[in-house]
Amino acid sequence: MKRRRIKKQVYILGVILILFIVSTIFGIRYLIYRGTNAYQLKQLGYQKDDIAIIEKLEKEQIQQILKMEYNAFIPKLLKEKYYIFENLERYLTYQNKEKDNDLTHVVSMVNVGADHDYYEEEFVAPTKTDLKNEYLILVNKFHYLGEKFSPEDLVSIKNWYAYGENEIRKEVYDQFLMMFRDAEKEGLKLIITSAYRDYAFQESLWNRYKNEKGEEWADSVAARAGYSEHQTGLTLDIITDGEYKTMDTFEQSDEFKWLSKNAHKYGFILRYPKGKEDITGYDYESWHYRYVGKEVASKIYNLGITYDEYYAYYKDEIEG
Repeated sequence: MKRRRIKKQVYILGVILILFIVSTIFGIRYLIYRGTNAYQLKQLGYQKDDIAIIEKLEKEQIQQILKMEYNAFIPKLLKEKYYIFENLERYLTYQNKEKDNDLTHVVSMVNVGADHDYYEEEFVAPTKTDLKNEYLILVNKFHYLGEKFSPEDLVSIKNWYAYGENEIRKEVYDQFLMMFRDAEKEGLKLIITSAYRDYAFQESLWNRYKNEKGEEWADSVAARAGYSEHQTGLTLDIITDGEYKTMDTFEQSDEFKWLSKNAHKYGFILRYPKGKEDITGYDYESWHYRYVGKEVASKIYNLGITYDEYYAYYKDEIEG
């Protein structure tokens, strides 16, 4: 009887010991868990799937999110193909301000700087065009080329290929000639209506538009002086003759259809495509082609993005 009582006591003590050990282990694990990012993210309101996305970030980036209030858009933004973490707070600010739930669009707008006002001096000042990038320099309403810039390798365009007197950089001209001849083999005619424009020319053009219909309209159809791609010597306005010989009707021409499928093979991109006006800052221009080289032009064509987006997403490639 006494032996049985001792066994029972030993059993109870064993159970108590096991429970103590188990509870201690779980207690320690819980204390450890409470110190993890996962626990802290959960306390903020993030669910399991959201936490898995956030935990893929670098330690410093996770810590930054932990300092922010819960926001359901953060995990979704992190899943966007072209998100840039440094822009996270700007994404959230833009999304909240514009009530834009298309996060792909939010990311694009912020990445290219279009969450700022055009020609905003405070923003433009540190983003003066980087001239080291040769054929991949970026000039738009946020990147200023300057008054004195002029390419050193400008060549005259023969009147056979253009209306009036025009100049363009030599490599651009060489590639255009190849494109012209291949299009000509298919019974098509490409005509340059405008190429290189210096600062003074652009200033006069923009002021004329402004006087005609006001500043807002002028900004939608033309760059201000110093912000024009034409000043780079890398841009051609292309139209044709015949029925669709004007800029307004060029989109309906066979020449435009051919360029849409083939311009990238010669290093050219449609610079201001339809549906991307809020990203480029300009109305759709079916005639405006920018030279960026065959490799980059093909990449932009295949990805279906603008040059502004390419420059933001692949800047490391550009600066090599």
